[in-house]
Amino acid sequence: IMIHSSQKTADEILKFSRAFRQQWPDMPLVVVPSSYNGIYESELAEAGVSLVIYANHLLRAAYPAMQETARRILTHQRSKECDDLCMPISDVITLIPAP
Repeated sequence: IMIHSSQKTADEILKFSRAFRQQWPDMPLVVVPSSYNGIYESELAEAGVSLVIYANHLLRAAYPAMQETARRILTHQRSKECDDLCMPISDVITLIPAP
């Protein structure tokens, strides 16, 4: 089961997780701590959470990097000034599965 909360603290999630775990000790419990991101995974695990998903953090981090890259390209009219923001091509190639 996956649970969400729009609260800024994890209190609601922790309370629910502890009660849920008592009733269903073996059922997976998944949380997505977007709004209550100050809690540690270890605290969630202690309350009975099985899996933590950081659903949008990578996307939210990538977008500002793309904006900065675009800004530099527009400013300098080339991409050389973006090298420090970019993964080396040799690393990108390793992400492509071999046939």
